[in-house]
Formats: sequence, C-alpha cells, structure tokens
Amino acid sequence: MATFLYRVGRLAFRRRWYVALVWAAVLAAVGLGALKAPGAVDEEFSMPGIESQKAFDLMEQRFPGATADGASARVVFIAPGGEKVTAAENKEAIEKAVAGLGDGTQVASAVDPFQAKTISKDGSTAFATVTYKVKSTDLTDASRTHLEHTLEGARDAGLTVEAGGTALAAEGGPGGTAEVIGVTIAAVVLLATFGSLAAAGLPLLTAVIGVGVSMATILALSSALGLSTTTGTLAMMLGLAVGIDYALFVVSRYREERAKGRTPQEAVGMAVGTAGSAVVFAGLTVVIALAGLAVVGIPMLTKMGLAAAGAVVVAVLIALTLVPAFLGFWPNAVLPRRARKSGRIEESTETNGGARWARFVLRRPLPVLLLGVVGLGALALPAAGLQLGMPGDEAKPTSTTERRAYDALAEGFGPGFNGPLTIVVDGEGAADPKGAADSIAKEIGATKGVVSVSPARFNDAGDTAVFSVVPSTAPTDEKTKNLVTTIRDERPGIESGTGASYEVTGSTAMNIDIAGKVQAALVPYLIVVVGLAIVLLLVVFRSLLVPLKAALGFLLSVLASLGAVVVVFQQGHGAELLGVEQTGPIMSLMPIFLVGIVFGLAMDYEVFLVSRMREAHVHGESPAQAVTSGFRHSARVVVAAALIMIAVFAGFVGESDSMIKMIGFGLASAVLFDAFVVRMAIVPAVLALLGDKAWWLPKWLDRALPRVDVEGEALSRRPGTDPAPDAAPDLEPART
Repeated sequence: MATFLYRVGRLAFRRRWYVALVWAAVLAAVGLGALKAPGAVDEEFSMPGIESQKAFDLMEQRFPGATADGASARVVFIAPGGEKVTAAENKEAIEKAVAGLGDGTQVASAVDPFQAKTISKDGSTAFATVTYKVKSTDLTDASRTHLEHTLEGARDAGLTVEAGGTALAAEGGPGGTAEVIGVTIAAVVLLATFGSLAAAGLPLLTAVIGVGVSMATILALSSALGLSTTTGTLAMMLGLAVGIDYALFVVSRYREERAKGRTPQEAVGMAVGTAGSAVVFAGLTVVIALAGLAVVGIPMLTKMGLAAAGAVVVAVLIALTLVPAFLGFWPNAVLPRRARKSGRIEESTETNGGARWARFVLRRPLPVLLLGVVGLGALALPAAGLQLGMPGDEAKPTSTTERRAYDALAEGFGPGFNGPLTIVVDGEGAADPKGAADSIAKEIGATKGVVSVSPARFNDAGDTAVFSVVPSTAPTDEKTKNLVTTIRDERPGIESGTGASYEVTGSTAMNIDIAGKVQAALVPYLIVVVGLAIVLLLVVFRSLLVPLKAALGFLLSVLASLGAVVVVFQQGHGAELLGVEQTGPIMSLMPIFLVGIVFGLAMDYEVFLVSRMREAHVHGESPAQAVTSGFRHSARVVVAAALIMIAVFAGFVGESDSMIKMIGFGLASAVLFDAFVVRMAIVPAVLALLGDKAWWLPKWLDRALPRVDVEGEALSRRPGTDPAPDAAPDLEPART
C-alpha cells in the first residue's frame, strides 16, 4: 500500500499539469451534466415494514388521488379578548379572508370554518384549511405573498391570525450561514496551525473542489437514480469535513518530510505513501459507516448514505492526486515563513505540546483513564432515557407563525388536535363493511385517551373506510404513544367481531413507528459498522487490542454526546442558552446520523494518530517512546482537524430550526468528546498500561491477514528515499 501510494504521489507531482487538467475536466463534465439534468425529484418519505406505511399505501390504493401531496395551510383565527369568532364583525372578516384565500391561482380549495364547523367550544378560535394544486416546493412566490397579504387583511380587522402547514415551509436548510462560519473558522485554525496562507488555503481549496465534484455528480444523477433534493445534504457536510482533514494530513506530512531534507518530489512521495495510507483506511471506515445506513431500512436514508460515501471517496482521491499536484506547482509556498525566508528548513527536535501532553499521560495513565471513562460515562447516563420522535411546529421558536398557530389550536381544540390518528378500515372481507366500520369507530372511541372520532368516509367501492381519532394528549406525549399501542393491541378482539381489519396511520402514528424502527435498527447498525471497522483496523494496525480500544472509545463518546443532547433538548437543562424554546423527544434519525458521521470522523483521528505510533514502534521505538513520537508528530494536526469539525458543526447551533440546532450540537459534542477525551487522553493511557501487549497479534492471525504497510516500513528500505546526511533541504521551485 505505502509503496503504491508513494509512486502515485511522485507521479502526480511530476505530471501535475495532467492531474490538474483531469480534475478540471471532471468538474466541468459533471457540472455540465448537472445543468442539463432534469430537476431533482421530491421523493416521498417512506419506511417499508411499519404499520403506518402499510395503511398509507392501502389508502393510496383504495382512494386514488385522495392522498395527493399538494401543499396545505391551516389558518387559525382568534377573536379579540372576550369576543367570539361568531360575532357579526369577526365572522364577516373571517369569511372575507377565506374568500380571499380561495382566489389564489394555485389554490384548490379554501374551506370556510363556519360551514365545516371548525370552531372551538368556547367560540374563541376557528380555523380554515387551504389546499393547493401543487407541492410546497412548487408554490410560487406570488402564491405565498398572496397568502401573507390575505392574513394581514384579517389582522387589520382586529383578529389574531396565525398559519401553519406545508405551504409555509421554508425551502432548504440553514441557508449557508453555518457553512460560511465553519469555513471561516477552519481557515483561521489552519492558518494558526501552519503559519502559511498557502498551507491553510490548500486544504480548503481542494475540499471545495471535491464537494463541487460530488454535488454536481449527485445533481446530474438525481433524475436517473431517483435522488431527492435532500440527498446531497449529508454529502456536502461530510465531503467538506473529510476533504479538509485528508488534505491537512498530507500537507502536514509533506512539511515534515521537507524538514528532513528531502527534495519536494521525494517529500510528496513519502507524504502520500505514509499519510496517504492513513487517509485511504480512514476513508474506508467512513464509507463503511455511511453504506451501513442501508441496515436501517429507510430508502431515503440509504441513498443519503451512499451519496455521502461517494463524496468521501472523491475526497480520498483528491488527497492522493490533486493535493500532491498542487504541491508540485508551489512546493515551497506551504512551508513555514522562516523556511521560505532563510532558505533552509530545520527539522525541529524540540519537545512540543503534543509530546509534553503524551509524557504527562504516560506518567499517570490510570488516573487519566479513570477520569476520562468516568466523565464520559456520567455524561452518557441520560441517554438511557432517550425518547425518539419527530418534532414538528411545537419545536419551532414562538417568533414563527407556525408555532403560534400550533399553540392556538392546542389551546382552542385540545393538545391532541394537532396530531390526530387516522384509522384505515379494510372491510373487503366483511359481510357488512359499513356496519363493521361503525363498530370499529365505536370501540376505538370508547378507548381511554380518545377525545373524539370523526364520521367514517368510504371509498367508491364501499369496502374501505377512513376516520380520524383525536387523542387527549399532544402528538409527542408519551401517553399518545401508549394510546396508539392500546388501539393496536385491541385489534384482534375487534376484528374477530366485525370481520374487518384496521390499521393506524397519520403523521403522529408514522412518527411513533419510525422512532420504534430506528431504535430497533440502531444496535444491528452498530454491530455491522463497528464489526467491519474492527476488521479493517485489525489489518491496518496488526493488533487485537488497538481496534477493540478504538471501537469502545467511539461508543463511549457517542453515548456521551447522546446524553448531552438528551440533557439539553429533552430535559431542558441549559436549553435557553442555545435558544431552544420547547423541549421534547429527540429527532428519530438523530442517533443514526450521529453514529454514522462521528464514527467516520473518529476513525480518521484514530488512524492518523495511532498509525504514527505504529510507525515509530515498527521502526524500533519502545511502546512509551512510540506514543510520545506519535503525539509529537500528529497531536497538533489532529487537534486542528477536530477544532475545524467542531466549528463547522457548532455553526448550526445558531440556526433557528430546532432540529438543525440538535444536529449541530450533537455532532459538535461528539467530536469534542472523541477527539479530546478519547483519542487524546484515553488512547495514550490505555497504550501506556498495555505496553508491548498493545501490539500483540497471534501468529496464525498475523499470517492470515494481508500486509498493507500503512506505516511505510517498505519505504524506509527503499534506496534513495532517505536524505543525504549533510544535504541542505531543497528550496528550489519544482521544474515542469
């Protein structure tokens, strides 16, 4: 591996113009393909195998067109204090507003609350439902502006008017602010680490090129492969993250090799052969984690994982080819300022902060280990009370009209009104389908926790009915989850008496089912991903204990970060500091995202840090000396990489959307715990306690495993790879 990559690095250095032109051609080709490709599809979220999805599919089959996914808006009218919406002036204003809402060119219907009888018992609140002919993503600015202006007219009449629904959903995510903040901080960290604008800019430049290639490829293939508009979100985030990391590792090693007196071409070869080997295996662990998302069984999540895995592969290829090519164009620009000015590079033999920290841990391995494990274990304890769900409008800030509409409906019609259950009755095998549906509705209506049941609506064939059930508790309340379980548990007795079957669906039931399936898939996902990664690290480090230690440390940091998320977003401790106005269940996909993304980044740091220790040990250093050498060469780079990732993810905490806050906080916490507690403290402590045993491998397993030579042992034996004893470092520009 090291020898092959050594040759790749030298070839890219010598043929830098060809390499640069090839990547430019690839970027242009996929960019042109993205421009000419049809628009990305808006894939419907589905999760095969859960009851709510089966019920939804049955509705689509028996009620053709009834489940069309056109946008909708629920407009809430609240009378002034002490008045009723049925008062003459208020009623006139509401009817005028509803008539105006129905005039939009894309509007299918606007239902008058007085005709639909959607008025609260106390008469203070009413709501109108507006449905559109197109999806929310296809709504024009004119339609949204018309909706806002109509609502303003009703407000001018003295009513309090709020609106929720998909028609008001903002397109896109955080709008790029978080990415700009993250890249800006990354540039500052890189500049402080390298002391050179070129060295700081090179990882950023190559990472942006990699993300450009990946995103353009996803857009070009979106129509052919059925990729949705959200598929590239994870690819962009991880492509930027690992792209910076991998280029950072190669550039850092190149500077080290130049400091040893090697020529630019030889230094590039050695950097790609050693750090590049670590990049390849670190990238493989990320790809394993992302491809493993297929285990969860959510088609959209599988596509997101595979797209992000492709972005990581592109980042690896760029680090191995384009980075050395750029170093060929500017071989001295990435060197420290003193080296560029003096004309000489002096290899530093001084003890740096990384070596001093390693020696501190080596002197006190047991206290450091216990402190790290106990600290992360304490943070992980709240994760035992993790409640998964899908926060909706109730999790949005009170400054949004969607949140105020949610609160107004909950106050006027009850907390369960915002999340009704939909019961689909299949009476195809019943002698009297309508009588069976009425009996089922009556039985469910008598269940404790049910406030009301709507009249059943039948399809044209008369063999399928649908009715709504309003719970007494909020959609995210644990009692609502128990109610859904109770209704389903009562099914055998009810079905045997009626001859018809029924299933529970609706957004609330769908969220409950998704949370259950994700929670059940989390353990198999961990087993698959961590198991494959242990095998891969076994090949890389040729040790039994080092991969096990890496996996256990990762699990500890992920559980600690989940615990931190639960403390803030579920229990509410410190929520105000982050601008979280409403606590509740943790987003269902959060643990899976956290495991997949953080596992990849954690293995990056593990491979890069421990491979330097392994390299020093293979070259004859004692276990303690190898730990110190690894930290002396790698600690600063790993710290810089971790700080960059923390900055990128923490930037999302400042966004207004609660789910984006949650993802940013969870990822930033996980990287913080894994990089600074696990990799920088627990890892050296464990290696110090194990000594030579850390690198032990049974002879039979040693013979069975392939030799990949990540540490570059073969390169040290190659003639001409070592600098001449008294040779001055070459600072002459490379010649084409």
